[in-house]
Amino acid sequence: MAHKIIQFRIIAMSNSIFYMNLELVQTADGSVTLFNPELNEQYHSVNGAITESKHVYINHGYNSHQGKKKTVFEVGFGTGLNTLLTALEAEHTRTPTIYITIEKYPLSEELVSQLNYPELIGIKSASVFDAIHLAQWGETVTISEYFSVHKINLDLTTEKISHLPLFDIIYFDAFGPDKQPEMWDLKIIKNISENTNKGGIFSTYTAKGLVKRNLKEVGFLIEKLPGPPGKREMLRGTKKS
Repeated sequence: MAHKIIQFRIIAMSNSIFYMNLELVQTADGSVTLFNPELNEQYHSVNGAITESKHVYINHGYNSHQGKKKTVFEVGFGTGLNTLLTALEAEHTRTPTIYITIEKYPLSEELVSQLNYPELIGIKSASVFDAIHLAQWGETVTISEYFSVHKINLDLTTEKISHLPLFDIIYFDAFGPDKQPEMWDLKIIKNISENTNKGGIFSTYTAKGLVKRNLKEVGFLIEKLPGPPGKREMLRGTKKS
């Protein structure tokens, strides 16, 4: 599938309007992702967007926490793929889940409509995917008996999160440390740690040394795990205290 350039509107907290070009790209498992030419970075792995999300965030994040109820905090709502997979997993395991996700630059409806995740995951997921994207920003919205989502238009580098419920699981899915280093700063990792329950899980696709050191600094026990296709390793942290 050739890259398809799409211009879309982003509305920031200030209600300013920005335009940028993204490219819709088919990945190895048939699912699409978005490529940002300005950062030279994809939203998901070109080796399989759905495959990566399941491996990093569901298998080694959500399912590695044994709580009967779970509060998930996602850094980088993006396409909503991680949110969709978590909603389906919560329903499958009958685990009451509150899902808090932040995004500085939400995608337009026109772009979201071109994402093919429900077609590959299963047609029944389409209604869940639509409900997640239609959910009002800044409000907690019930998606199913076991899953509610709270989407927040927020810049983590300048705004606080201490008013949010304590986290059991963190999906850290920002652009890579070499592309967006400010998102992986010790100050941000510390703020997240301070709002995480003991035993909380921090899951991310990267195994960069800086990320490992910062997680250790703020009290996480670090594991290097096999990465998804195309990545040798990923990191998972468990909050010690």
